[in-house]
Amino acid sequence: MLERINPTAVQLASIKYTEADFQVLSPGTHVKCAISGKMIPLDELKYWSWQRQEAYVDADASLAAEQLNQQI
Repeated sequence: MLERINPTAVQLASIKYTEADFQVLSPGTHVKCAISGKMIPLDELKYWSWQRQEAYVDADASLAAEQLNQQI
């Protein structure tokens, strides 16, 4: 029996982040926030670090990542 595809299922995409945009390397519906672990739909992805290749759910998570990176 063939498995049915669930259109509401969360599938993680593989992304290459650049300074101004991102490229989908392997298809999916979401990426995971590097700080909170929350799932971010690709059409809502607005915050990332191209240097660390990480996605963030919002500006607060992006700031937290910067602050953590400065402590290292």
